[in-house]
Parts: sequence; structure tokens; C-alpha cells
Amino acid sequence: MKLTILGTGNAAVTDCYNTCFLLAGGGEQLLVDGGGGNGIFRQLKAAGVRWQDIRTIFVTHKHLDHITGVLWLMRMILQGMARGQYEGEATILSHREVTDLLRQLAGLLLGEKETAFLDRRLHLVTVENGQSLPLLGQTATFFDIGSTKAAQFGFSITLPEGGRLTCCGDEPYNEIERPWALGSRWLLHEAFCLASQADIFKPYQKHHSTAADACRLAEALGVENLILYHTEDKNLPRRRELYTAEGAPLFSGNLFVPEDLETFQL
Repeated sequence: MKLTILGTGNAAVTDCYNTCFLLAGGGEQLLVDGGGGNGIFRQLKAAGVRWQDIRTIFVTHKHLDHITGVLWLMRMILQGMARGQYEGEATILSHREVTDLLRQLAGLLLGEKETAFLDRRLHLVTVENGQSLPLLGQTATFFDIGSTKAAQFGFSITLPEGGRLTCCGDEPYNEIERPWALGSRWLLHEAFCLASQADIFKPYQKHHSTAADACRLAEALGVENLILYHTEDKNLPRRRELYTAEGAPLFSGNLFVPEDLETFQL
């Protein structure tokens, strides 16, 4: 399985793209979130992926930096279907609040020629807490992360070589996620800023973590590989160096602070 980090930044970034990523395996692709706009098409193109080949999308929650890019994809997919330029069907997975919101926004923002294909060929599918589905030739389990803000789901997916990849969303780990996060081979976790700069970026007031927090957590959970994302971009030229220097002493596994479009073989 291959992981491509399409964007690594939080909602306010301007020098990198908002956090979203692509998983590929078993001859399929799963896009997780879409960032904050039509820049998702630029990121997919730079990753060598045609948006027309995206068949499955998972939306974690309704915040603008995650859902707006999905709306652009919905527009283009539905328009392509209406024009005979998009083959087959597509599915958008999300929890109930997001499913209902996407349906409402499609009705408000898109034309009848496009929305005629909603539910016929573009399917909005609600996933429930703890529900498992076959994806990428593996088994993915979706779970409520217990967000203190908008309702948000993460997921854990089995890997071909054994173990699991777990995505904890863009909020700090909650103990209700333990059944899926514990012992993960790969863990994706937000790190809003450096602990040394918490007074500048105020992560706790925004219900986010620091790089140090995420690394302590991954160590306690027995994680093998930790990917930090959803960061600020003020340190972008030295982000990898600075976040690694802060986190590595606290985590005995492999720590990764990716740039946009970086890939991992899982």
C-alpha cells in the first residue's frame, strides 16, 4: 500500500496545502479529505493522479479546510457524469452530519443536470462508529474520535504486510480511540506546532497538540511509525528539522514530518 500526503498544513496555511492524503492499494485509491479548495486538483496532478480516477473519498468532518475540496470534486465528478466524461460510479464516505451537509450543499450549489447523478452514480454513504468496510483490498474500520468541536471520524485500515494504519483526524488523541490506535504500525496524528512555540500558536486553546505531545502519545501507544501533519507553516523551511529535533527524543519509533506530496510505502 502506498500513502501520498497531498497536504500537511492546518486551516490557516498559505505556503503549503491543507491536510489531506491518498491511499493506494489493491488496484484502488482512497482519498481522505480534500483540503480547502480547488487546489486539490493541483495536488492530485502533482502526485501523478487524475481526479477522474478517484472513485472513493472519505471525509473526516465538516471544517472548511477538509470539506471544501471535496465539494469541488463532487462538482467535477457530477459534471463529468452529465457530460459523459466520467466513467463508472463514485462513493463518498462520511458520518451522518457530513453526508447530510454534502447533500444539502450539492442541491444549493450545483445544477439539476449534475445533481441528477447524485445517488444514481455518485453515492453518499454514511458510516457508523465502529463500522468496518472492505477498502483497498483490506478492512477499514471507522470510529468517532470524540471531537470537542464538529463531529469527526477517524479510521484504521489493515495493511498487506500486517499491522494497521490509523488516522486520528486533526484533534488530539482521545482514549476512546485506543482500540484502533494502540500498537499501530503507522499512526497519523496532528501536531499544530512545536511545544517550544506553544505560547505563539496556542494549540491547546484550539484543541490541538504539539509535536512533543504527539510523540509522547505514540510512544505510550507502542506505535512503530509516526507521521505528524496538520501543522502551522511559519516554520516550513525548517519544519522537518525542528519538529524532528523536538519529537525524536520522546519517541523510540520512526518519526516522519513530511512535506506536501511526500510518499510512503507502507
